[in-house]
Formats: sequence, C-alpha cells, structure tokens
Amino acid sequence: MTRPFRIGQIVPSSNTTMETEIPAMLRAREAAFPERFTYHSSRMRMMHVVREELAAMDAQSLRCAAELADARVDVIGYACLVAIMAMGPGYHRTSETNLAGIAAREGGQAPVVTSAGALVKTLGELGFARIAVLTPYMKPLTRMVTDYITAEGFTVQSVHSLEISDNLAVGRRDPFAAIAAADQLDLAGCDALVLSACVQMPAAAAIEAAQQRFGLPVVTASSCTVRQMLHALGLPAIVPGFGAALSA
Repeated sequence: MTRPFRIGQIVPSSNTTMETEIPAMLRAREAAFPERFTYHSSRMRMMHVVREELAAMDAQSLRCAAELADARVDVIGYACLVAIMAMGPGYHRTSETNLAGIAAREGGQAPVVTSAGALVKTLGELGFARIAVLTPYMKPLTRMVTDYITAEGFTVQSVHSLEISDNLAVGRRDPFAAIAAADQLDLAGCDALVLSACVQMPAAAAIEAAQQRFGLPVVTASSCTVRQMLHALGLPAIVPGFGAALSA
C-alpha cells in the first residue's frame, strides 16, 4: 500500500469513546501488521440516549456520509448501536445501503459498517448462539436492543441495564467498571458475553481481563466494529489483546 487506510466514523456529537477505542485497537494492530490508519469523523447532534433524540440523530447520518465521502475514506463506520436498533429489526441493512449510496453519489464510494450490524454479524461468524448482554441504557432501550438481537436469531439469556441516559456520563465510565457490572449477569450456559452493547460505554481495555474473570469469549460493540471494518478493508481481523472478535 502507498498510504494509510482512512477510517471514517459517523459519531453522535456527545460520543467520546469510539474516537479513542477504535484508534487504540488499530494502533495495537500496527505492532503486529504493516498496515497504518488515519481517523476522520463527522458528527450527529445527540446528548441524551432516548428514542426521540436517537431518531432525530439518525436522520443526520446521510449528511455525515456525504462529508466523509469528501475525505475519500476507505471505510465508513456508523458509531451508534442503539440508534440503529431503535429503528426496528434489521434496520442496519437499510442504513448501510443508504449510507453507501450517498458516499457513492458523492464520489467517495466506500463500504459501510454499522456497529449494530457488526455486533450481530460477529456473533454469527463466531458461532455464538446464547449470549449475555451488558448495556448502559434505560430498560426500555435495552429491551429494544435485546429484541433486535433476538430477531437476528440469537438467544439473549441474561441482560443487565445500568440505566444511564446521559451520554456524556456513559463515556466517563472506567472501562474496568464493566467487569463489576457484568457480575450481575447469569452466565451459566452462555456462549459469550457482550461486555458493552454500546459504543459509548468504554470496555475495550477490559476485554481480556473479562475473559479471564468469566471464562467466556468476550466481545464489545467496538471490538466487533473493528473486526467488520478490517473485513471490509480486506485485512485479517486480528488485534492482539482485544478478545474473541479480534483473535486468530
């Protein structure tokens, strides 16, 4: 390759995590592989994780795709899992098609990965049928998330909601606090633990410790997003130190 891969992200305006976790994982990958990456974002306004704000925010995603197309990014990631899942079952496919269409129209054709689609696709690729899920959301939004995952053919055996509606507060959490919160889950019979079904709740740094603590494969929305971005770029989806989604 003659230049770094350009990673584009569509992020909520209050998201402070995906622009740190995605680079952290790809920087870790650079220690083992030759590819290099740069990072480019466009933002959608949203402060509180409630259904009305999520729907209004999602409507801004087409503008963001056009802006990222101007930068000729190599992949576009839609970095809000619950905004997609709140729109109804299977909506990640519609969103990915629409955003890719806008990018192509603007002369910056690029594959699109939604964090919602990345999560369910990764669970399927790794053969995980029964999962436990940790979210920061209020319970009604968590129910939308688990219903969405169930509609994709998985069994959500156990779920725990932290019930934090302030998106900035979610982003300020210590990544390792997710491990303590996951103690509330019933993991018996589960194939895997989704340590953070939210791209704003930091947890990537705690994935390996969680796998040791619980004795299960562990993924997060962000680690699954990195996996699918690497697939879209035609690169091996391997990042040492970040759990099942990014292991050989």
